[in-house]
Amino acid sequence: MYLVTGASGTMGKAVLTEVAKSGAPHRAMFRSATEAAKAPAGTSTVIADFSKKDTLPAALEGITGVYLVCSPIPQLIELEWNMIDACAAAAVGHIVLNSAMGAREWRKSFPSWHRRVEDKLKSTKISFTILRPNSFHQNVLTYFASSIRTQGVFHSSMGNAGVSFLDVRDIAVVAAKSLPGGEHSGKTYELNGPEALTYSELAAKIAKHSGRDVQYVDIPAEKQRQAMLASGMPEWQADALLDLQAYYVSGKGGKIDGLLEQLLGRPPITMDEFLADFAGEFLAGPEAPASVPAEAKPQTKTKPQTEAASA
Repeated sequence: MYLVTGASGTMGKAVLTEVAKSGAPHRAMFRSATEAAKAPAGTSTVIADFSKKDTLPAALEGITGVYLVCSPIPQLIELEWNMIDACAAAAVGHIVLNSAMGAREWRKSFPSWHRRVEDKLKSTKISFTILRPNSFHQNVLTYFASSIRTQGVFHSSMGNAGVSFLDVRDIAVVAAKSLPGGEHSGKTYELNGPEALTYSELAAKIAKHSGRDVQYVDIPAEKQRQAMLASGMPEWQADALLDLQAYYVSGKGGKIDGLLEQLLGRPPITMDEFLADFAGEFLAGPEAPASVPAEAKPQTKTKPQTEAASA
């Protein structure tokens, strides 16, 4: 039986959908009964919290494989270490860890936190698969759709750096396929999308699919930081996002390779396909949560959660 953590978050929910579709016995971990009630039909649920160690053994009873994800908050290392320790005590056979692009070499921000968790997992006897996804297609909606709806513009300080966006739904397929371990055991997959886009190119694609004028405006990083703080973002998060953005600005987020397609067994979802599905999100209408002119980062939310992912 597999356990999907973060089942109310963007990534966890997508992985849960894939696991449920596979028909494999599974359980979803939530922090509240209200969220658990939203689980897919046929899904066993459990209420537990990474920060409450005494709730984890029951969640892991009878579990052979775990999908592990946590929001990018300062407590991420402690929380995921708690779960890894609980998995070791419960003799869990395999963990699929949702890490982050840059964890291999970037010693700042979210990637450095994820790297410490990766190292912790590798120090155990548990079989593992580590996923390091690039920025999500879905982040375009999270961070930019609101200002595009109201002003026809979005801001960041990305310059001309390309980003190989990929879709949460594709990452979820890879995660679900990796849960049994097998050929995926001991592997670290850096997952990139099928094309690298500058933010100006992204703006052109949004304009094409939404049928409205859309512009990307590059701003200084300090102005971006001020905008994030003015929106209510905590200082630690604004600083961490800008540290991460420096990784992308350096060009390290623009890699294109065939790994994702190989793992999926089909072509990945492109940005054009994603935007065609969600074109209406960029048109004037009811206000969505205020967008933040920040580099889109996998698994990021302004509101901290201990097991939901972001992204």
